[in-house]
Amino acid sequence: MNLRQFLIDVCIRRYDELEKTLDGLTAEQLDYQPGPESNSIGWLIWHATRSEDRMNADLFGEDQLWVSGKWHLKFNRPPDQNDTGYGHTPAQAADFKAPSIQVLLDYARAVHERTLLYISTRLTEKDLEREVVSPTLGTTNTVEQRILSTINDFQHIGQAGYVRGLLSGIGWYGR
Repeated sequence: MNLRQFLIDVCIRRYDELEKTLDGLTAEQLDYQPGPESNSIGWLIWHATRSEDRMNADLFGEDQLWVSGKWHLKFNRPPDQNDTGYGHTPAQAADFKAPSIQVLLDYARAVHERTLLYISTRLTEKDLEREVVSPTLGTTNTVEQRILSTINDFQHIGQAGYVRGLLSGIGWYGR
């Protein structure tokens, strides 16, 4: 397996897990927090998707879909490219109200497809060494570091799955 196919497989698995985690949830379940300083399923999925969208925009040198695709309107949030959940206080995370599951999925799908397009058509092994400036984070990293960071954000989908397990019990995942 080559690098490109490996990264495509990781991205597909990430999106599949996101879909499974959201499947059949109610609005109340999306916004449920297991504790006062815990994140809800909706917030975790939104944050993971926003982080991937930010990474893509940095790699492409383009606007985030959050703004260019007007996704912020469907989430009832400002068109702020820095609004990714990074650095949110517990109060800010608690104030987040998820839109419908369909809006979460549609935004995640749009970002996912943009990621797959980049990996399948533009990413080369040499490109991994290229430095990328993130205007939202104020950092400079390599393409490799940015992709690894997005893979690391898989943990947020796992956290959302854990919260779902607290709500639904062991059988929610079809096991």
